[in-house]
Amino acid sequence: MKAWKVMALSAAAFAAVSTTGAQAGCVMAGGEATMITEDLAKFMAEAALKNSIAAHGWKAAGPVAMKCDAPNGLPHCMARRKACS
Repeated sequence: MKAWKVMALSAAAFAAVSTTGAQAGCVMAGGEATMITEDLAKFMAEAALKNSIAAHGWKAAGPVAMKCDAPNGLPHCMARRKACS
């Protein structure tokens, strides 16, 4: 009998409020994902970011900043982008 390994794959979206000065009404939105490959983690992190921005009715502004690492052996990526209402 073969033993099967189960891996938990996740993607999450978040938004941190950042309303200062001329950027009032803007936030730094983000999405993160932990996947089996770095390419999948990047793709899912960007998808989570887009979903977060769309769910709040914001408009994306500026470039996407992507940061990846592998703290537990699986690639984990975080995508961040400024979004305004």
